[in-house]
Amino acid sequence: MMLRTTAPLLSVLALLSAGSALAAPAIIATASLGGSSAGADADLSGLPGTLENGVAANFLGGIGSGLAYAGNGTFLALPDRGPNATPFNPKIDDTVTFIPRFDTVSIDLTPAAAGAALPFTATATLKATTLLWSATALVYGTGEGLDVPNGAPAQNTADHFYFSGRSDGFDPAQNSCDPANARVDSEGIRVSNDGKSVFVSDEYGPFLYEFDRATGKRIRAFTLPARLCITKLSASKDVEIKGNDVGRVTNKGMEGLAITPDGKTLVGAMQDPLEQDGKDAATKKVLRLVRIDLASGATQEFAYKLTDGSGVSEIVAVNDHQFLVDERDGGGLGDGSEAKMKKLFLIDLDGATDVTALTGQALADAAVKKTEFLNVVAELGKIGVTPAQVPSKIEGLAFGPDVTKDGAAMHTLMIANDNDFLPKDSGPNVFYVVGFTDADLPGYVPQPIAN
Repeated sequence: MMLRTTAPLLSVLALLSAGSALAAPAIIATASLGGSSAGADADLSGLPGTLENGVAANFLGGIGSGLAYAGNGTFLALPDRGPNATPFNPKIDDTVTFIPRFDTVSIDLTPAAAGAALPFTATATLKATTLLWSATALVYGTGEGLDVPNGAPAQNTADHFYFSGRSDGFDPAQNSCDPANARVDSEGIRVSNDGKSVFVSDEYGPFLYEFDRATGKRIRAFTLPARLCITKLSASKDVEIKGNDVGRVTNKGMEGLAITPDGKTLVGAMQDPLEQDGKDAATKKVLRLVRIDLASGATQEFAYKLTDGSGVSEIVAVNDHQFLVDERDGGGLGDGSEAKMKKLFLIDLDGATDVTALTGQALADAAVKKTEFLNVVAELGKIGVTPAQVPSKIEGLAFGPDVTKDGAAMHTLMIANDNDFLPKDSGPNVFYVVGFTDADLPGYVPQPIAN
């Protein structure tokens, strides 16, 4: 990817070299990750062999579906349900027995040399890959009638049952939120303040699970509002959508996840309006944010109205009541089109209406107010990334460490992409580092994470 310095960025560099405050949020570094010590395009799971579609079981891709800061320059990067962008079996939506996982990545930020295109250099290194599993038995697809073998991972043991990205891993007698379902399409990730737990949100259920960070063992399944779940499950997206008029839309579940800096609250963002909300003209662009109290599991819902984006991909906490929401279109690199709308909006849940019991116009009227914080397409344009080169799936957001250059201190926000496991078509796993100051985002409180 070619980078060029433009006038706005030059002004940022001038401010930095003069020891002044950063004038506005700006991209200060980029990094990519294309492999590990195990080889190019390989993660550190150690998984042998290939998946049903011939892709290596340890393929490193899609790791920007979710991104969480874990302290000391370390991030947890989350791939989704695995490599299914290349057609091979429409009966299961081209999904495979990819074991859900998170990758531990260090991102080293250092001041760049004088005259460099960007004020900092960033180096991303894969440190570990952790597979996600349950100590209790899970329901896998048998493969019967679907032209695939049984979906239980070969790595399963008597007390380790690994989750799977394959779409047929469910009990048809239960709703989509049954925690015994093996299928997981992980999309959001956050770390607990003690650094020991990882929270993951998903699209299939939607599910919200807590995992042991060290082992990948599931230690808690949160109960989400029943209105988010569907009752007629299928391995086929089209069949599932046609069969349900209540619940999440298939492949558009709990796409984003935030944890407040005090570590007491999670907020999950649905990607799209629920089936029942999307059918109402008043709420066809209104999706739900679900706030979960970690101690009790109690939930509240809030309404978010889309502006020009086709959905929400991420949410990250600014403090205990304000959040940045990633709203985007599907255009850009990987889609074969130009990106037009990828923006971060600031919202505040203080004083917002709990919409748990609301529908129709009342739900729409209760949508939270939002203000634009960052136009990602415009900012990438300032460093030479054209709309056609902007990754189509900007999905991972995480605040990172503070940095200093020539006496100028700033906070950082990491932005990552989901390349759908297609680096040749959708570009590499990339991280864009945005620098900002307290003046840009008043009230920002970093999450304290023990190490």
